[in-house]
Amino acid sequence: RNGSIMERSHIALHKWLLAFRLMASSKKGCSAHQLHRSLGMTYKSAWFMAHRIREAMRDDNPVPLGGTDKFVEADETYVGGKARNRAYKAPAPKKPVVSLVERGGKVRSRHVREVTAANLRPILVAEIDKASHLRTDESGVYWTVGEKFATHKTVNHSEKEYVRGDASTNSAENFFSIFKRGIYGVYQHVSEDHLHRYLAEFDFRYSNRVKLGIDD
Repeated sequence: RNGSIMERSHIALHKWLLAFRLMASSKKGCSAHQLHRSLGMTYKSAWFMAHRIREAMRDDNPVPLGGTDKFVEADETYVGGKARNRAYKAPAPKKPVVSLVERGGKVRSRHVREVTAANLRPILVAEIDKASHLRTDESGVYWTVGEKFATHKTVNHSEKEYVRGDASTNSAENFFSIFKRGIYGVYQHVSEDHLHRYLAEFDFRYSNRVKLGIDD
């Protein structure tokens, strides 16, 4: 256990291993309540365990996505509650998330305070190989930084254009659909303080899927 996420934990080792299995193989996630019921432990212990596992899913030494002749899609989405789900309260502020998806490869997601060119530029420059072909929507936040890559093409979603030749953000949209089904269907609410951990969890499962030769 020493040096691992299980260090100084009183939870039995076999329960940790079962939790690894449940969280890694559940496409849309596995809630702390589900771990609590399945593993026969308190909800508090299950919540603690789940967050430690998410930390272990985080890539500590990421290499840039893409490369020569490879395509990387960049897109943003928002996570947050809706007014109709909150009795007598204003809707919670939506939290922006930007994801970089290598077509046929891995994904890397980051929570940003605000979707601006200044906030997204350092993420794209650090996380994407400059030899890659960048594909985005028509948002102006990508225009300047797009010049740093082999090519940069966009699709105009406001005109209902979703594919034009090799230009599209469909891979990123596919990842967002899985992510949001998990957030709203399984976890229901995610605080901003822990959002980066949930992103690490969904990135891990997408980047370690059957299509890439890694099964449950």
